Amino acid sequence: MKNSFKNLSANLDNPKWNNIISRQKPLYSRSMDTRDDFERDYTRIIHSNSYRRLKHKTQVFFSPDNDHICTRIEHVTHVDSISYTIANYLGLNTELTKAIAVAHDLGHSPFGHSGERILSSLSKRDLGRTFWHEKNGLEFVDSVELLEDSERYKQNLNLTYGVRDGIISHCGEIDENGLKPREEFIDLNDYSFPNQFAPYTWEACVVKVSDKISYIGRDIEDAITLGILDNHLSELSDLLQGNSDVTNLNNTNIINYLVTDLCQNSSPENGICFSDAAFNLLNKIKAFNYKNIYLCNKLQASNRYFELIIKEIYNTLASSYDGKNFLNSAKSLEKFYPKLSNGFYGFLELYCANIDREKLKLRNNVLFEEETIDNFYQAILYYIAGMTDHFAMEMYQEIIGF
Repeated sequence: MKNSFKNLSANLDNPKWNNIISRQKPLYSRSMDTRDDFERDYTRIIHSNSYRRLKHKTQVFFSPDNDHICTRIEHVTHVDSISYTIANYLGLNTELTKAIAVAHDLGHSPFGHSGERILSSLSKRDLGRTFWHEKNGLEFVDSVELLEDSERYKQNLNLTYGVRDGIISHCGEIDENGLKPREEFIDLNDYSFPNQFAPYTWEACVVKVSDKISYIGRDIEDAITLGILDNHLSELSDLLQGNSDVTNLNNTNIINYLVTDLCQNSSPENGICFSDAAFNLLNKIKAFNYKNIYLCNKLQASNRYFELIIKEIYNTLASSYDGKNFLNSAKSLEKFYPKLSNGFYGFLELYCANIDREKLKLRNNVLFEEETIDNFYQAILYYIAGMTDHFAMEMYQEIIGF
């Protein structure tokens, strides 16, 4: 029902409000600012380098010649659009959904989920913990990504709790219906695996569902454009048989059906939910996509290439550690790998304690007080995770070339 969640929206009357808009430290302010807290978050996100790099990160299909195939930045825009439609209909705070949506994949590695799995294998090997993009996204907006403030000092994004929670709680791979927010105001650093906790706001629940809606149909559309589903279109048509709302197979009809169904069936009592028919269809489409798109033979060769690139960059950087000083370690690679060496040096310089932070105009968090091997491995993971596909390939070519 329209506006059925209006009294539960993230606004001044919500008992969670002060928690939702809280920041880890006060955000600098001007004498006049026309934006509310979530609008400030939104603009901070879209002006960040992590957001800009999404345009050169794989969504599903790596380095397509066709300019109209979806990349990671288009995906977050689609999530923004879908979550806005749902939140606006239900009476929720659309400024909060917008900020969560554009930020939810900032922690994604190059080469999509394949890159994420490769970095996770390296993290488990060297640090004993998994790498997952939701957690990395929270760490990026909290401690890695920087913006200049009004005095030209570099500071962390310092987003509101509501947006930070939406980032780490957004896992769209989980098959669940009837999403409801948790009541507990937890330390988000307590997350140790994806989907461990429900989101804190109804708005974050909407973004979580919108993430799945956004990719489920668009991935099919892209796969059809690239010819990957030429031999599976009849199977897909059979899957959709009996659903009069999606008889004409395209992204428009799939999204319209799922969004309309969700708006009609969600309620504060039932949560953000689909009808049984729509939920079953969503899961059938997702299973079809895994079988015929994400695990298709065409993608496997590129996956092996990604592993070669990421592991070579990681191992090259890791081998430079001298046991004493991060910056000296990075510089030791300069003779043979100048771009990789200087890039990693510049990255480390922003987060180490033993540099002139005032000279560099840094007011961000120091990540590496102790220059241990574990911290060096973590720095490498952050550095690679921030790379675009093209930059990672360029670094690999520098490593293997003469």
